[in-house]
Amino acid sequence: MPPTPDELMVVCMARQLRDGELVVQGLATPLVTAAFLLARRTHAPRLYFASAIGQSLCREPAPLSLTNIEALWLERATLSVGFTRVATEILPTLHPKEFFRPAQVDPQGNFNNIAFGKDYRRPRMRLPGSGGIPDVSVSSENMFLYVPRHSRLTFVKRLDFRSGLGHAPERTHGSGPQYLISDLGQFDFANGHMRLLTFHPGVTPERIQKRTGFPLEIAPDLHETPPPTAEELRLLREEIDPLGIRRLENLSGAARRAALQTILAAETAP
Repeated sequence: MPPTPDELMVVCMARQLRDGELVVQGLATPLVTAAFLLARRTHAPRLYFASAIGQSLCREPAPLSLTNIEALWLERATLSVGFTRVATEILPTLHPKEFFRPAQVDPQGNFNNIAFGKDYRRPRMRLPGSGGIPDVSVSSENMFLYVPRHSRLTFVKRLDFRSGLGHAPERTHGSGPQYLISDLGQFDFANGHMRLLTFHPGVTPERIQKRTGFPLEIAPDLHETPPPTAEELRLLREEIDPLGIRRLENLSGAARRAALQTILAAETAP
């Protein structure tokens, strides 16, 4: 079976990691978690994991799960600290590699996880919130972004609100996002502006531009995204995430509810 969009995203994210790095897993980020686990099983066996779940630092990662994830992270922790200290002291000091999932991204890689709408007190939609992103993004040198469903609603000329600092003039430390992946392609910000690097199999650069709300720069060596290997797909499908928890981020509506019910039933079966 050819790779699905979620599998292609996981493999591309895994290939961005290097052995010995400290990587951060946020809340409800199964695509990122699957990528970390895949990298560890292939080319980066000495990754260190920091997780917002339990605010812990782990040498041994927790497997993907919906019902047991908190206990798994806490049981594996070598160090646990409060969230405020993690966001304001530890992460800005250690400069780990972290993937953020923005609700809106502008051409310079600034991003929004706060709300849609112009009135903060009465937004069209309140989003999950920024967590420690405002603290971390102003100093991080290793910010990576991912967007499971590429659309003009996410890629906008101007943010409604800004919670993550990109390649902005007011930046004094760190740097903006280094890389972005969506279900359509891979991008960087080499010139401080979002640039298309590769387009996924079955996708055209023209389609990507039509689904982006601002003009994209194009890399000189633009090419199709290299596909996953047979071994990468086998590990992902059979050992790392046989229940398909990673798919939840790419699904919405009725399809996501049905997948959740199936996964929960499988995890809680006697």
